[in-house]
Amino acid sequence: MHEIEEHIAHLTRTVDELSDVVARQQREIATLTRRVQLLIEREAGRQDEAGGGAFFADERPPHW
Repeated sequence: MHEIEEHIAHLTRTVDELSDVVARQQREIATLTRRVQLLIEREAGRQDEAGGGAFFADERPPHW
């Protein structure tokens, strides 16, 4: 019985550690997503000012 309790304690600690890692990664992903969005908006503003026709990955070229 003692062996099972040790195993459960180890698994519980592992789950807690993984949960912390996932929470940290979620915060980092949110930060990176915001930064990418700001960069996309900044570049779009530059293209508008320059009158250029750069395309983003999710846009179709005008000849399609």
